[in-house]
Amino acid sequence: MEEIVRQALTTLRATWKHRHLGMIVAWVVGALAAGVILRIPNQYEASARIYVDTQSILRPLMSGLAVQPNIEQQIMMLSRTLISRPNIEKLIRMADLDLDIKNKAQQEVLIEDLTSSLKIVGVGRDNLYTISYRDPDSAKAQRVVQALVSIFIESSLGDKRQDTDSARKFLEEQIRNYEKKLEDAENRLKEFKLRNIDLAAAEGKSGIDRLGDLTTQLSNARLQLREAEQSRDALRRQIAGEEPVLLPDSVGGDSSISLPEIDGRIDTQKRNLDSLLQRYTEQHPDVVGARRLIKDLEEQKRQEIVARKKYAAANPGSSVSNNPVFQQLKVSLAEAEASTASLRARVSEYEERYKRTTSLMKTQPQLEAELAQLNRDYELDKRNYEQLVSRRDSAELSGDLDTAGSMADFRLIDPPRSSSKPVAPNRLMLLPIGLLVALAGGLFVAFAASQIRPVFFDSKALRDVTDLPVIGTVSLISNEARRQKERSSLRRFYIATAGLVSAYGLGIGILVFLSRQAT
Repeated sequence: MEEIVRQALTTLRATWKHRHLGMIVAWVVGALAAGVILRIPNQYEASARIYVDTQSILRPLMSGLAVQPNIEQQIMMLSRTLISRPNIEKLIRMADLDLDIKNKAQQEVLIEDLTSSLKIVGVGRDNLYTISYRDPDSAKAQRVVQALVSIFIESSLGDKRQDTDSARKFLEEQIRNYEKKLEDAENRLKEFKLRNIDLAAAEGKSGIDRLGDLTTQLSNARLQLREAEQSRDALRRQIAGEEPVLLPDSVGGDSSISLPEIDGRIDTQKRNLDSLLQRYTEQHPDVVGARRLIKDLEEQKRQEIVARKKYAAANPGSSVSNNPVFQQLKVSLAEAEASTASLRARVSEYEERYKRTTSLMKTQPQLEAELAQLNRDYELDKRNYEQLVSRRDSAELSGDLDTAGSMADFRLIDPPRSSSKPVAPNRLMLLPIGLLVALAGGLFVAFAASQIRPVFFDSKALRDVTDLPVIGTVSLISNEARRQKERSSLRRFYIATAGLVSAYGLGIGILVFLSRQAT
């Protein structure tokens, strides 16, 4: 710590040795600083305040029907992007700033100056905006602010209408594109359904369900065909005389007499009953119905036998061919032949459907996947188309709303006006700064001179720098004349310092006096 203090004192003594040079430099720098400060041109500021009223009665009324833009965000973006090159060029023409422009370089300088000098500042959250500009000519500053206010209001209205028109054109183009896509999707879906009519007809049921239904229908048709064939064969045997039916009362009971038509149906129902009993109980409705049908057929057989016995007893000499019962058998045979042919055609059709369904089941997963893809594409295009149409209607309603009344109202609170007194530069602040700069410059020059031409004030500093042993030192004994000379030098330094400070103080006082006189 002691070494640091010693080095600091040595540096101060060396700087003090060149104090006269430093004072001369301080005076020069101070004079230059004062001249520059006094020659800075006065700046007059013009300003205007604009209020943006976003509380329009149309906004809640049109909520959900028209596009509701974020008015506050739009105004904020507009205020930030207003100072652009096209707007600055327009402002130059509106404020007649291009009258003194003679070449392209001057125009570029003017544009850069305006871009850096114009300010648009939002005031709090009340949608208040202040537009300000500074210039040596107060009238010019006021013209610039007036032109910028006009551009601010016009841009807010023109850009909104332009955005609405651009959005409408874009939506119209996209709607036409999606109309074409929707038509293509509908045509592809129609062609697919025409090519795969079976799949479309069976839509809503799986292949297993349709195959099960066809299996049941085919089994029932085959059962009915066998019943019809047995009934037909029985009628044929009766007509061929294999089993005579017109006999008098036989020794045996009615059970010994055979009626092939009815017996065949009874046998079929009995086999069906056996099959049902293997799957269901006696109380099952199908089992009860089968037993009731067998009972009805047996009763019908009994009544038929009784009727034939009565006819045979009443007409003992009649032949079989002239017997009305025989004629009825021939009619029944014809009906049985027709029913058999019909049932055979039905069985054939069901068999063909079964084969087609079986073949279709092999390709059904691929067809269903293709149909699902077509439906998905169609639904996607349809949904996008409906959304675009809805947005187009909203955009048109928004455009009509802009025409009927603006969603934001721009009000000029304070018209553009220029200050009567210059707002810059603040010379009362700059002059003390100039004095400090002058004193700092003089101190720096004195320090630099001490470093350029170093001086040793004791033997220890000389020994530390040269790294040589010091044999001895010679002291200077000042006489009266030398002491008088040093006092005169010190007096001149103090006078010069006081004169510099007094000159700046006088200048500040004059400026204060002039400013009070102006008010």
